[in-house]
Amino acid sequence: VAANQYEGGWDVDGKGPSAADVVTRGSREKARYVTYRTADGQIHADEMFTLNAPEDAVFGVFEEYDYPSHEAVDGFHRYKEDIALFAEMGFKTYRLSINWSRIFPTGLEEEPNEAGLQFYDNVFDECLKYGIKPLVTLSHYETPLGLTNEWGSWTDERTIDAFMRYVNVVGERYKGKVEYWLTFNEINTLDHGGWMGAGVPSTDPQKIAVAGKNQLIASAKAVELLHQIDANNKVGNMIGFMVYYPLTCNPDDIMACWKEMNTNWFYCDVQARGYYPAYKLKEYEREGIDIRLSEEEKETLRKGTVDFISFSYYMTNCAAEKSDAAESSIGNMSMGFKNPYLKASDWGWQIDPTGLRYALDIMYDRYQKPLMVVENGVGTQDILEEGNVIHDQAHIEYLRDHIKAMDDAINIDGVELWGYTPWGCIDLVSASTGEMHKRYGFIYVDYQDDGTGEGARHKKDSFDWYKKVIASNGEDLD
Repeated sequence: VAANQYEGGWDVDGKGPSAADVVTRGSREKARYVTYRTADGQIHADEMFTLNAPEDAVFGVFEEYDYPSHEAVDGFHRYKEDIALFAEMGFKTYRLSINWSRIFPTGLEEEPNEAGLQFYDNVFDECLKYGIKPLVTLSHYETPLGLTNEWGSWTDERTIDAFMRYVNVVGERYKGKVEYWLTFNEINTLDHGGWMGAGVPSTDPQKIAVAGKNQLIASAKAVELLHQIDANNKVGNMIGFMVYYPLTCNPDDIMACWKEMNTNWFYCDVQARGYYPAYKLKEYEREGIDIRLSEEEKETLRKGTVDFISFSYYMTNCAAEKSDAAESSIGNMSMGFKNPYLKASDWGWQIDPTGLRYALDIMYDRYQKPLMVVENGVGTQDILEEGNVIHDQAHIEYLRDHIKAMDDAINIDGVELWGYTPWGCIDLVSASTGEMHKRYGFIYVDYQDDGTGEGARHKKDSFDWYKKVIASNGEDLD
C-alpha cells in the first residue's frame, strides 16, 4: 500500500498536506486535477499529468473539490484490523510507506512531529507482533506540500537536505523494527510529469531533469545513511517497469523499442551502477538540458548504489517508430500500441505474465543484484454480493499466471528474487484515476466513489486462495 492511497487521516495529529492531498478524484473517463490559487485570488484545477502551473500558484485544498486521499480507506484508524487480516493470510512482509508530511508537516521543520512518529511505531509493532517484516517506502507520491509552495519542491536542492533530515529521523527511530527500505516509489514517473512523483508543478524537461538529479542524489545519500544507522539495513530503489516489444521486425521499430526501454533503465542505471549512462547524457546534450553534475555529486552516486532492485510490473506494450495501422493502448504510465496476442483488463491494461519473466531476466542480467517484485496486480470491477461475498476470479487468474512466470524466472533462468508483494493487498484509492471502483485487493473495502459505504472489510475469494499460495510457497496455485 501507499500511505496516501490507504491511510486517510490527512490532517490528523499534526500531519501536513502532501502533494497527493490536493489531487481530485477522477475515473476512467475523467482526469485527476491539482488545485491551487493564484495571486489574483482565482482558484484553478489543472490536469495532474500535464500540470504546468504559473509561478504565483499556491497549492491547497478548496471546499468545492473532492480529494480521495483525505479519507482513502481509513487505514489510519483501522490498521490493526487490516494487519490481522494480512497475518491470517500468512504474510511474511508488508510493503507500506511512511507519509513524510506526517513526520515533518511542511517538510521545512527542524524537529519531527512526535504523534506521526508514534503512529508508525504502532503500525510496525503490530506487524512484528505477527512476525511480519515491514518493507518501507520512504517517498511514495507523498512530497510535503510545504516544499512545493516554498521553493518548487525537488527542483531546489534544499529539498535534498529536508529529505535527509526525514530519513535520519525515521532511520534512527525504527532501527531494529525496519530493515528493508525503498527510497523513491517509481522514480521514473518523473518522465510523465513532475507532480505525482515529486510535487513539481511542471512538465518542463529542464525542471524534470533537475528534480530527477536531486532525487537520485537524495536516494544515494539515503542508502549511505541507512547503512550507517544500522548495518543490517537493506536499501533498494523502485522502478515502474514497463516492458516494450517491437510492434514489428522493422529495424525502425526495434530502435523505437530500445528508446522506450531506456525509460526503465535510466534511473535504475544510476541507482544500481552509480553513474549517469551515456545515452542519457547525450539526450540532455541534444535537448540543451544542463543538470550541472559536480564531481562531488558523481562521487555521491558512486558510493550510494542500492543493495537490491525493486519494481512494479502490470503490463506490456508495443513500440513502433510510426504506425497508422496499429491501435493505441493505455496503461500504467505509458502509451504504446496494442499487442494482438494479448488480452486486456477492464481498464485496457494488457495482461502478459511472460512479460514479467522477461523483465526479471533482463533486469537480473543487467545488474546482477537481487530483485523484488513489489507491485503486481490487476484492477477489476469487483461486486459485493449478498452475504458479503466477492467472486474475484480475474484477480486469481492474473496472480496465478504471474506467480508461475516468477517460478520460471527463478528455477529455469536462475534469477535471485527476494520477495513478491502484490498490489494491493487491500482495496485502495487508485493513484492514476483516484477512484475506488478500480479494485486490486484480496480484501474488499466498502467505500464507493459516490461517498457511500462505511469502510467494512470483506474477504474476497482471492483471500483464501492467496492464503493457500503463501502456505505452500507458491506450489499450490489451484
